[in-house]
Amino acid sequence: MKGGAAHQIGAICYRTNETGAVEVLLITTRDSGRWTIPKGWPIKNLKPHQAAEREAWEEAGVAGKAKKRALGYFTYLKTLGDGQTTPSVVEVFRLKVDELHLEFPERGEREVAWLSPVEAARRVQEPELKGLLMRMLKQSLR
Repeated sequence: MKGGAAHQIGAICYRTNETGAVEVLLITTRDSGRWTIPKGWPIKNLKPHQAAEREAWEEAGVAGKAKKRALGYFTYLKTLGDGQTTPSVVEVFRLKVDELHLEFPERGEREVAWLSPVEAARRVQEPELKGLLMRMLKQSLR
């Protein structure tokens, strides 16, 4: 917890399609089915960008390299197992997708969609996450 808020790590996973346009990955949450990015708690002995890579693998079967510097942050209300909610700050890293795997730990528990940054921003609820997704259009993705 940082300043009364939970700290989480997330990944905006991206690739370019056959026309050269950027696509980003969204997944659904297991409980409410709302659209979001792969994210989770910090992982002991992993740097934040490495934790982002692990979350992307576990939740979406994505393998790739995350940038070491965060793209930004977004906040949301995390619902805990007991039904309580807690404010959460998600540190977000860009992750360039190298491989997609059909078998991964949370396969079958979530929907996965590759979308344009604009369509992805339309689907998520959090205003700050919408802004981070839209930045994917403008930033150099190398």
